[in-house]
Amino acid sequence: MLKASTIAAAITLAVLPLAASAQGLDVKHYNYSEWTKGRFSEAVTVTGPGKMIFLAGVGAEDENGKGGDILHKGDFMGQCRYSFDKIKRALAKNGATLGDVVKMVTYVTDMRNSPDFGKCRVEQFGSNPLPAHTLLNISQLAWPGMMIEIDVTAIVPLK
Repeated sequence: MLKASTIAAAITLAVLPLAASAQGLDVKHYNYSEWTKGRFSEAVTVTGPGKMIFLAGVGAEDENGKGGDILHKGDFMGQCRYSFDKIKRALAKNGATLGDVVKMVTYVTDMRNSPDFGKCRVEQFGSNPLPAHTLLNISQLAWPGMMIEIDVTAIVPLK
């Protein structure tokens, strides 16, 4: 089994030549199946130097409350919109927008909320291409009352 430090060193060595090159960042979204078009990108490729941004699971935890304080309890769309609001602000602090997101993993506690999640996501992304995305139904999230949590990976060109 590889140690985290070995993996980090390998990634650093792989990225250094890219960062030193003068080429720009090229992000392409692909849909191979008709049914995926307008729903999510099946694959996203990134070519060129860039900064990767990984956001840990973002949910409806109250940023100004104490651990476990959940906003919009029982309101899936409220939690979804609040989660995306937090995601947008975290991305902005790192020089990115939803248009820079290349991969998302969303965890929901009730798959019956899947259609509402689809509406919420499209509403939030607007005209930006939808990233590669995995939607998982799990029995429980970090805090009681959480109905959704979203992991995000974004990439922006080095400046």
